[in-house]
Amino acid sequence: MTFTASARTTHGWAVERPGPIGTRPLARVRRRSPGLGPGDLLLRVEACGVCRTDLHLAEGDLAPRRPATVPGHEIVGRVVAAGEAVTSFRAGDRAGGAWLRGTCGQCRYCLAGRENLCPRSVYTGWDEDGGFADLALVPADFAYPLPESHDAASLAPLLCAGIIGYRALRRAALPEGGRLGIYGFGASAHLAAQVALAEGATVHVLTRSARARELALSLGAASAGGAYGRPPEPLDAAILFAPVGDLVPVALEALDRSGTLAVAGIHLTDIPSLNYQRHLFQERDLRSVTSNTRRDGRDFLALAERIGIRVTVSPYPMSRADRALADLAGDRVDGAAVLVPD
Repeated sequence: MTFTASARTTHGWAVERPGPIGTRPLARVRRRSPGLGPGDLLLRVEACGVCRTDLHLAEGDLAPRRPATVPGHEIVGRVVAAGEAVTSFRAGDRAGGAWLRGTCGQCRYCLAGRENLCPRSVYTGWDEDGGFADLALVPADFAYPLPESHDAASLAPLLCAGIIGYRALRRAALPEGGRLGIYGFGASAHLAAQVALAEGATVHVLTRSARARELALSLGAASAGGAYGRPPEPLDAAILFAPVGDLVPVALEALDRSGTLAVAGIHLTDIPSLNYQRHLFQERDLRSVTSNTRRDGRDFLALAERIGIRVTVSPYPMSRADRALADLAGDRVDGAAVLVPD
């Protein structure tokens, strides 16, 4: 199938029947092009990253919020049209659409700069259609201007994997020059590791994938071992990217006194019972990470440009989005999977 757009239709993929990836929950769809609101951008998609959240939605780990939603929230595109109220973008500009797509702007969380916790927040590829298509609608207030100096595929993972990894790193409260453990090493982890290394941290990676361990070492990690292994030294902080609750006590036990474990995923399997003395005593902290703020996005994108972050991309044609999700589920993706037009 060729993915092309006209003035009236768009082609893409939707989650029609959530279930195990082997049941092929993604289906090809053809729809009318999304209507442009006064504050919206209509983007022609140049690339869209494939996030583990998309996999959770497809497999039903995240309950669908509307039927037959088009997933994808790491969208790099060209502005085809801008709503009448938009002043920050114009036709032809490159713009990015990310996971956070709207907040109320009035609740106590929004007013305190914590819009990621807004009870009325909405998300791209969950509440509204995302970027597994040739056209995508993005609210201009939640879009990011993107540079022309990079190819679209390398920019796409920055828009969620990068931003969430950055927030997780900050939530992990890593001290200057500290020792960081990273559990799981996919799209988000390989970007967060580079930020930590650029800021002077020692990074230890623990993951089940031998290829991911090789990537970690090539990026400058001090060590790379199995997911349930022990790092070679106590950790000041750790981030759990793998959606595996069994790893929570493993990571907590690897922390030094006063260390913090941040859990970065939107979905996690059940956490086993914790032993207070072994896992939490000595002021160890366990924290979750929930979405991101737009400030996180702006800060991370500026930092990524400054340090020259290296994005490892596994490209897939848009017509093979189902294969990309299956490969992600099977840990067969190096770095980040990204959909590009056929």
